[in-house]
Amino acid sequence: MPISRLAECIRETKKDLATTYLKAPLVGHVGDGNFHLTLLVDMDDADEVARAQALSQRLVERALAMDGTCTGEHGVGQGKMKYLLAEHGEPALAAMRAIKRTLDPLDIMNPGKIFSL
Repeated sequence: MPISRLAECIRETKKDLATTYLKAPLVGHVGDGNFHLTLLVDMDDADEVARAQALSQRLVERALAMDGTCTGEHGVGQGKMKYLLAEHGEPALAAMRAIKRTLDPLDIMNPGKIFSL
């Protein structure tokens, strides 16, 4: 997240969080424009799980709209793969796939992670 948009993003996220009735402490190392929600969700409550998933999606969309990223310093992970196209565009993903194919032609290093070949 650009530092110039961080306070705005946190304010909007806290407003959004208040409407979900979910518990989610917000922590971060904001000096690099990074914050995290720790969603506390009862996985046996389908409605709560759905609200948490929707909140998570809105958080990513908000970050992208503010010229941030769908990922933090921890990388993409399988949960954020679906946002890579929106963030980087197809030409960049094609370049990433080409590099992956060159370095790992048998797709044995973390197959199915980041993107499918």
